[in-house]
Amino acid sequence: MSTRVDVAVHDGVATVTLNGPATLNAFSAETGRALSAAYTACDADDDVRVIVLTGAGRGFCSGADLSPAASSFVPGEEFSASPVQPPAFAVRKLVIAAVNGPAIGIGLTLALQCDLRYVADDARLAIPQVRRGMLADAQSHWTLQRIAGAGVAADLLLTGRTLDGAEAQRLGIATRALPSAEVLPRALELAAEVAASASPAAIALSKQLLWADLTGAEVAARETAAHHLLMNHPDAAEGPAAWREKRTPQWGFRVSELPD
Repeated sequence: MSTRVDVAVHDGVATVTLNGPATLNAFSAETGRALSAAYTACDADDDVRVIVLTGAGRGFCSGADLSPAASSFVPGEEFSASPVQPPAFAVRKLVIAAVNGPAIGIGLTLALQCDLRYVADDARLAIPQVRRGMLADAQSHWTLQRIAGAGVAADLLLTGRTLDGAEAQRLGIATRALPSAEVLPRALELAAEVAASASPAAIALSKQLLWADLTGAEVAARETAAHHLLMNHPDAAEGPAAWREKRTPQWGFRVSELPD
């Protein structure tokens, strides 16, 4: 049975769970379609402000499902090495990967598409495709360089070696390395805090700039345009007022209202 994707939304936080614990949440083409649908729905839902991606049981994702039942990975005209669309970095919400256990191959490359990664300190992590006669996927030749630099990207992508969460934090891949039992609770704690306090529109605009390939001058122009957009909305007064009054801000600028 393919790993399914479950979505639960509570107080602005969508917990997206890869649910196939018998195979450590192995990733099939069907899983990719389901995760794509989950990201698309969360991006369009203004009630979702933060997404936490995690795995059921003791693993995050053991990589591609190589069983005979998953033969849909055989390349054809419709095959893509980036099977999840939109990728997490294109979703207009903060996406936190709660890597609670092993993340191998596409399990790790999907986590690299997220904005933050909370990782179990003893989790096995690898992008081993070169040791299988293949190369890494999910735009990891781009994401990993952005996150940790060309040297770290070459180390992991060209050797296929395994590391743990503690080393991943030292290399700048993991935002935080934690005991496995703390990974999801701590990710959800941060997600709840951001969902309650941060402007969804500001997060969406800032995230677009963080992941865009722009020159310094282009970033300056985009930042200025974003400031004009935000400063001309009532939220520009609501944010400081909530801070002065020591209360939770009531944001009115919805992500769905942002210009394309």
